[in-house]
Amino acid sequence: MEPNEVKNKAAEVAEELTEKAYNELVTVRRDKLKCLQEAGCDPFQRTKYPQDSYAADIKAEFAHLEPEQETGKAVCLAGRMMSKRVMGKASFADLRDHSGDIQLYVRRDVVGEEEYAAFKKCDIGDVIGVKGEVFRTKMGEISVRCTEVLLLAKSLLPLPEKFHGLKDQEMRYRQRYVDLIVNPEVKDTFVRRSQILREIRDYLDGRGFLEVDTPILLPLEIGAAARPFVTHHNTLDIDMYLRVETELALKRLIVGGFDRVYEVGRIFRNEGMDTRHNPEFTSIELYQAYTDYKGIMDLVEDLYKHLAQTVCGSLVIPYQGKQIDMGHWERLTMAEAVKKYAGVDYYAWESDEAARAAAKEHHVEVPAGATRGAVLVEFFDAYVEEHLIQPTFIYDYPVENSPLAKRKADDPAFTERFEYFINATEFGNAFSELNDPIDQKERFERQVAARKAANPADTCQVDYDYVNALEYGLPPTGGLGFGVDRLIMLLTDSASIRDVLLFPTMKPLDK
Repeated sequence: MEPNEVKNKAAEVAEELTEKAYNELVTVRRDKLKCLQEAGCDPFQRTKYPQDSYAADIKAEFAHLEPEQETGKAVCLAGRMMSKRVMGKASFADLRDHSGDIQLYVRRDVVGEEEYAAFKKCDIGDVIGVKGEVFRTKMGEISVRCTEVLLLAKSLLPLPEKFHGLKDQEMRYRQRYVDLIVNPEVKDTFVRRSQILREIRDYLDGRGFLEVDTPILLPLEIGAAARPFVTHHNTLDIDMYLRVETELALKRLIVGGFDRVYEVGRIFRNEGMDTRHNPEFTSIELYQAYTDYKGIMDLVEDLYKHLAQTVCGSLVIPYQGKQIDMGHWERLTMAEAVKKYAGVDYYAWESDEAARAAAKEHHVEVPAGATRGAVLVEFFDAYVEEHLIQPTFIYDYPVENSPLAKRKADDPAFTERFEYFINATEFGNAFSELNDPIDQKERFERQVAARKAANPADTCQVDYDYVNALEYGLPPTGGLGFGVDRLIMLLTDSASIRDVLLFPTMKPLDK
C-alpha cells in the first residue's frame, strides 16, 4: 500500500472511531433522559425557574472579597453547565449564563445524597438552575456554594470540547447555536451589532429623522441593476418580487410631506455570495428634504465618527491588520481620483472615441460604443478603488450609471452623487435626488429598454407610480443608502459578512 493510501486509510479509521465514540455518548445521554422520565423527573416538563442573579453582576459586586471570605448573599442562577470536576463528596462546575461564567461548589452534605447523585449524572451542556451563597474560594475564585441544583433541560448532544469538534468555519456558520454556546467572543460580536444599530437610530432620531417601514413584497420588478427573488401571491394570482432597495417608497413619503425619514430594512438580492455579499442583508436608507449630496456627505462623516468613538472608543480603529482613521475623510471627484491614481485626465478626452482609445491604451476593457462617462467609470474600477484604504468620498458620478441622481447644473454629463470607500470597499451611496419627473421617466424607460435589449425575457418594468408621485412635486432632497453589515464588519474587525450575520445563507449540505 502506498504511503498516501496508508495515510488516507488511517484518517478513515480515526473518523470511524470518532463517530462511534460520539454515537455512544449520545446513546448514554438518551438513556439518562429515559431513566429520569421513568422516575417522574422529566426535565423537559419544567416550565420556569426563579432566576434572580447573573454571573457577571455577582463577580462585579463581590470583586473586593478576600480568599475564603463569605458574603451570606443568597442567589438563584440558571444557565448551561460548561465543565464539571467531581471529587468524591464535593465537586466544582462552571455555569455559563448570558453574562458570562461563574464557578459552582457542590457538596454532598449540603445538597443531600439524592440531589448530589443526580448532579454527578449531569452532562456538560445540560441547562441547570442553582441556588446558593456567594463566597471566594481559597484559590481566589468567586463562587456559589450550592444549596440546590436542578436539571432544567437535558443536552442530548455533546458539545465540542473547546470547539475541537467544530473547527470547520463553515460548520460554525451552519450551527451558529453551537458556536454561540462555546465561543463567548462570537456572542460579543452580535451584542456589538445591536449596540451599533441602537447608536445609529439614536443619532438619526436626534436629528429629526422618523423611522418608517415600507413593503418587502412588491408587485413589479423595477429597472434597477440588482436581480430580485420572485414569489407568487396565490390570492391575487400574480408574481411578486422581494425588494432590492427601499428608495422609491421612502421618496414617496418625502413627496407626502415627511421631511426626514429612514428605514432599517432587510434587502434581498438574488446574486452571488462572497465575504462581502449575502443574498439577504440589512441596509439603512435615509432621505432629507431641502438638502443636497454635500449635506448628506457631512452627515455620513459625522455619523461614522460618532460610531467609531462611541462603539470602539477611538477615531482610529483596527481592521484586518490596518489602522483606519475615521477622523479624516478625503473628498475627490471621480475624475480627480482617476487622474490621481491612473494618470488619465477625463477632461482631455474630446470625444467618446478619444475616451475609448485611452481605455485601449491602458488595457481597460469597455463596452463597444462606450461613452466618456462609461469609460471613466471603468477606469475608476480598474485603477482607483484598490487604493481607497482610508475613508474617502468619491463624488460627481457620470450620468450613465446614476439613473436616480440629479444632474449637475454646471456640468450635465455628471450627477450629484457620491459613494464612500473604506479599506478598498464601497460602504454607501448617496445622491441629490432627481426630482424632475420628465427626466426620471426618460431615464427609467432607457434603463428598462437596455435590459430588455440585452435579454428579451427580462421582466423589469418602469415604476410609473413613482413617476406619478414625482409629478406632485418632490422637494430638493438628499438621499443615502448604506449596508449595515459591512459597517458592523468594520467596527468589529470581522473579515467576512458571515461573521456578523447570525444565520448567513449557506449552500445546503444535502440537496
